[in-house]
Amino acid sequence: MTIPNLLTLLRLVLIVPFCYFVTAGMKFDTLALVVFVVAACTDWFDGYYARRFKQVSDAGKLLDPLADKLLVATALVAFAADSIIQLPVWTVVVVIGREFLITGLRGLLTEYGVVMGADNIGKAKTAAQMAAIMIFLVSRSENLRDRTFIDLGMAIYAIAVLLTILSGVVYIWTYRQILLESLKSKNPDA
Repeated sequence: MTIPNLLTLLRLVLIVPFCYFVTAGMKFDTLALVVFVVAACTDWFDGYYARRFKQVSDAGKLLDPLADKLLVATALVAFAADSIIQLPVWTVVVVIGREFLITGLRGLLTEYGVVMGADNIGKAKTAAQMAAIMIFLVSRSENLRDRTFIDLGMAIYAIAVLLTILSGVVYIWTYRQILLESLKSKNPDA
């Protein structure tokens, strides 16, 4: 197993303590932030390492976005239910719905022998989501609880939602031929 894939697996494992800390009350926010930052760093480092040392793998192309999606979805669901952050539920549904859609598209593409990696818009979306989540974690701290932090987090989150929608449209458009082909029935009796 390659180092980038091990880092991706570590990020998947870190989702469990992050989920606990982010939902266990504000007294655990520092731990939630530390775990989230470590997980976010593994996201950057596994991609860098894979490209730098030519260890990009199909497993990594599939597992890396999955780990990102689970980490981000965990935080967004927690913040939608949070009394301080109060993310609009519809935005969380849009973000998670797009992730399901693109994950399904990735699965479909593998049936056609195509592995879809992340593009630059998708990477910017992930970076904006992670930045907003870190700011939200900081803004829940009693010492730093300030509307300015929450507003900054919301502004970055709004950009992340827009990038989420845009990147979803770009992926669908890029792979539209395969999508259209997949809609054709292979069985004439169906």
